[in-house]
Amino acid sequence: MNSLATRTVRELALEIPGATRVFEKMGIDYCCGGKRSLADACTVAGVTFDEVQKSLETSTASHEGTDEQNFHTATLEDLTNHVVRTHHSFTRLEIARLNALLEKVCAAHGENHAELFEINLLFRELGADLETHMGKEERVLFPYIIRMEAAAKQGLPLYRPPFGTVANPVRMMTLEHDRAGELLKEIRLLSSNYTAPTDGCISYQTLYKALDELEKDLHQHIHLENNILFPRAVEMEGNTRK
Repeated sequence: MNSLATRTVRELALEIPGATRVFEKMGIDYCCGGKRSLADACTVAGVTFDEVQKSLETSTASHEGTDEQNFHTATLEDLTNHVVRTHHSFTRLEIARLNALLEKVCAAHGENHAELFEINLLFRELGADLETHMGKEERVLFPYIIRMEAAAKQGLPLYRPPFGTVANPVRMMTLEHDRAGELLKEIRLLSSNYTAPTDGCISYQTLYKALDELEKDLHQHIHLENNILFPRAVEMEGNTRK
């Protein structure tokens, strides 16, 4: 079997420049579903392995020599700051905007498109979950990771936190990421892949476009945490306590 087919999606997302864009386009889950082999992920997404392989090869060639930010070698403090400034800020703004937009579209089109009410309920659950989730990261997990990194650099002892080990909140954050992914999949299914109906007004079209963009940003957001930040933090804590 092609060795690429047996590699995990996570490994390829980390190693191949532009791979996440290819996976996004192909509908391959590279954040919550990153532990699957590429072959299995292709089957789940309903795309052929050959098609994905060609796209990855093209992506590698087109990204040669580019100056993309390298999150694999950035400090964990820089990485957590990037997540907060770029993804948490965007998510909070979009949750507030889309809650209001959903109410407007439900009032105007709900009679003919009952799925909007279910989408509204799912999105409100998603928004509430994400607000709580991001708060826990910003108040508890990220500050601990930053202190841990500082202690490691200075050769200082690392005091055991109330949660015992960084692996414990990481495990919880990962489970919450999984739930967010499930809610997004339900919303995408109910919205026919964010395709507004022919009688949909500009607000309806704007809503679905914004939901699609939020989902893509959350995929990148979760990828950075699940596949880069969290594994690096767990490894650093283990090395610091040896």
